[in-house]
Amino acid sequence: MTVAIIDYGSGNLRSAEKAFQRMSAETTGEEIVVSSDAEVVRKADRIVLPGVGAFADCRRGLDAATGMVEVLEERAHKGSVPFLGVCVGMQLMATVGREHRDTDGLCWIAGEVVALSPNDSELKIPHMGWNELTLGDAHPLFEGIEGGAHAYFVHSYHLRPRNPEHRLAHVAYGELVTAAVGQGNLVGTQFHPEKSQETGLRLIANFLNWTP
Repeated sequence: MTVAIIDYGSGNLRSAEKAFQRMSAETTGEEIVVSSDAEVVRKADRIVLPGVGAFADCRRGLDAATGMVEVLEERAHKGSVPFLGVCVGMQLMATVGREHRDTDGLCWIAGEVVALSPNDSELKIPHMGWNELTLGDAHPLFEGIEGGAHAYFVHSYHLRPRNPEHRLAHVAYGELVTAAVGQGNLVGTQFHPEKSQETGLRLIANFLNWTP
C-alpha cells in the first residue's frame, strides 16, 4: 500500500513527508512516496496534494507535471482513491481561484477561492498562526478531534464552497473562514496538518485509515 505526496514544485515537502511517515509507522504501515511522476501517483492507494504560494502558480506547476492532472482526474475525481489536498492543494479543488486574476481550478468541489476580508482592521493578512476549529457534521477525517482544537494556518485566501455542506470545518477570523472541505473520497484542509502538532497528526492518521 502506497501514499503518494505529489511534488510539483510547490514548497518544501520534507515536513509533510516526515509527518506522514511517522503516522504511517504508528498506524497502517503504508509506504510514503514523494513523487512528480504521474505513473507513480496512478498506482498509489492514497494521494496527497500539498501547495504553498499563489493559486495560479500552483495550477501552472501542476499542469507542467506531465500527465498529473489527467491521473488525478482519473484516480481521485472519477475514481475512488482517497485524496487529501492541503492549503493551496485544497484550494485547487475549487471551480476558480480569484487570486490576482481568475484561474481555473480542478472543478471537483463547486466554489471559488477568494481573498480573506475580516471585518476587524486589526486582524492581519495573511492569516498566520493558530486558530480554533469549529467542526461541522461528523466526518472520519476529524474522528477523535474535538471542536476547539487548534490548527496552524498560513494563507490570504480560502475556498468558499457553493454548497455549505461541503465545508467540514471553519474558523473565525473576522468572518467565517473555510478550514476543511469534503465530498465523497475527496477532502482538503486549509491549515497545515504537518505543522498542527497533535491535531494534525491525528488528522493524518485518520486519513491513512479512511475508507470512503
